[in-house]
Amino acid sequence: MQRLYDFLRRHPTGVDTFWAVILFGISVAGGMSVRGENGRGSDSPALIVPIVLLLCLVIALRRRMPEKMLLLTIGLGVAQVALNVATTPADFAMLVIVYTVAATGARWASRLALATGLGAAAVAQLRWPNEQSSALGNLAIVIFQTVPFALAWVLGDSIRTRRAYFAQLEERNARLEKEREAQAKVAVAAERARIARELHDVVAHNVSVMVVQADGAAYVLDTAPDQAKKALETISSTGRQALAEMRRLLGVLRTGEHKEVGEYVPQPDVEQIDELIEQCRTSGLPVDFKVEGTPRPLPSGVELTAYRIVQEALTNTRKHGGPNTGASVRLVYFDDGLGLLVEDDGKGAPHELYEEGGIDGQGHGLIGMRERVGMVGGTLDAGPRPGGGFRISALLPLKPAH
Repeated sequence: MQRLYDFLRRHPTGVDTFWAVILFGISVAGGMSVRGENGRGSDSPALIVPIVLLLCLVIALRRRMPEKMLLLTIGLGVAQVALNVATTPADFAMLVIVYTVAATGARWASRLALATGLGAAAVAQLRWPNEQSSALGNLAIVIFQTVPFALAWVLGDSIRTRRAYFAQLEERNARLEKEREAQAKVAVAAERARIARELHDVVAHNVSVMVVQADGAAYVLDTAPDQAKKALETISSTGRQALAEMRRLLGVLRTGEHKEVGEYVPQPDVEQIDELIEQCRTSGLPVDFKVEGTPRPLPSGVELTAYRIVQEALTNTRKHGGPNTGASVRLVYFDDGLGLLVEDDGKGAPHELYEEGGIDGQGHGLIGMRERVGMVGGTLDAGPRPGGGFRISALLPLKPAH
């Protein structure tokens, strides 16, 4: 049944043609006998059949060319009055075309259809008056015959208004979707630029260390070979670490960004998470902080990523957790990675912020987290806790610096 319905919707002209054929048969079979009985108008087939045929054509093509079919219907109505061809069942096409033009036609055609429909009954009654009725009776007949045309136009116009409303809603939703996508792209680009700047600073700091160590090694090369050797080892390890950070930096697009020349300083690392948590506690957010495993030096990019994730997670807790919210932070040192777990017992963030990555332009923090974790090849999971609150977990691989 659904397939048949879909087929009919795809072929509206075919459906209209079917009803046009039915209307043509009814008009030809029953039209002339009615006129023969009431004596109203000509009963010549040479006049009746062409008009009926064209009125049925109006039914068949009403949705394909509504304005032209309206003009054809008006012309046929004038021909009926001029040639004294009284109304037939095919004149039902006039009601149909009034509805169609009001629903889908141009505005000028809709207004013309309304005016023509309201005047059609009066013209017909003047041309073929009911001699057995009084003037008041003929007026009542005109009013009675005018009502269907008015109702047809009102129904069609309401359909037009409804379709325009739904079209406006669809356009608005499409526009909002584009705006959300654009905001998400802007957020990603801004976060990548920020990551690029920070990683650039990390690499620049390492290079500065290498330069200082190289100068020191050159200075003590003859007088203190052991110190020179130690400086060269420091240069080697620092250079490998800088190379690893630079490789991660290659994946970041930094177009249109110009950083002014200035003093490069190290970025936050894992050791500064203690200070960050103390600041949160001072601001009124109780935070339970634990470190599991054996702490050890990590690549600068991993330490910076871990610090930023904890920072953003606690910021989200203050923003969305509500009053009397507590949080916990866990750092776990694995053999091949660093695990992070930040949880709170608040009311949690809105669903769209973590489900869609903030495409509504509000969840830029989670977008930044995902970008940072992706930079170091890690994984991130964010969402509500089963018992209430919000949970963010990340695993950052400890790649050796080669």
